[in-house]
Amino acid sequence: MSPAPAHVARPADLTFRPLPSNPPPMALLDWIGTDSGLTLQGDGVRLRPPRWADYAEWSLLRARSRTFLQPWEPTWPKDDLSKAAFRRRLSAYQRDMELGTGFAFFVFREIDGALTGGITLSNVRRGVAQMGSVGYWSGQPYSRQGNTLRAAKTLSRFAFRQLALHRLEAACLPENAASRSLLIKAGFEPEGLAKAYLKINGDWRDHLLFGLISRETAQGPVEEVSV
Repeated sequence: MSPAPAHVARPADLTFRPLPSNPPPMALLDWIGTDSGLTLQGDGVRLRPPRWADYAEWSLLRARSRTFLQPWEPTWPKDDLSKAAFRRRLSAYQRDMELGTGFAFFVFREIDGALTGGITLSNVRRGVAQMGSVGYWSGQPYSRQGNTLRAAKTLSRFAFRQLALHRLEAACLPENAASRSLLIKAGFEPEGLAKAYLKINGDWRDHLLFGLISRETAQGPVEEVSV
C-alpha cells in the first residue's frame, strides 16, 4: 500500500469552470492542465487519472482480486498485469482525455491514500447526445465499503457540472446484485435489458441498462462550481 499523498486537493484548492457543449480538444487540455493534474474530491474518496507510479499498487490489487473481478469483466489478456500493458493503458487514457472522449480515474481512500479501485467515464458523445458511459471496479479488499458508490457520485457531478453532459449510462449483469444496488443508490434508474450486450469473461451476456439525467442541464446553464 502506498503512503498517503503529501497533498489532497480540497474544494477550495481546485475550481473548474464548465465546458461548452462541444469543446475543441485543445480547449479541454487547457482546462484540465497538460500535466493531467485533474483531481476530484468526493466524500471520503479522491479521484485522479492513473500515473506510472501507480503500477505496483494497481497490479498487486488487481492480482489479489482476480477471482473476485473476472466473472464481471472481459477476459483478461495474458499480459494484463504487465508493465507493458499498464503503459498501453496510460497511453489510451491520455489519448481519450486529449480528445475529450473519455476520463479514467483511480479511486483512493482519503483516510490513508489506499488505491481501492477505478472508475471511468467513456464513450463521451457531444452534439445532440451529450452523454457518456460509466464503468467501475473495486478491489476485493475494499468491496462493499462504499468507496465505489462515493466515486460514482463524484464522477456524476464532474460529468454534469464540469463537462456539461446531459445523460450518463451504465450497465451490469442481471445477477450482479451489488452493482445493481450501487447504481440505484447513485441515482441511476433502470431502463431495461439489452440482449447479448457485452462479451464478459468470454461470453456475450445480457445486461441491465441504467440511466441518469443531469438536473443541471435540464434546468439551464451551469454555473462555476468547485469539486
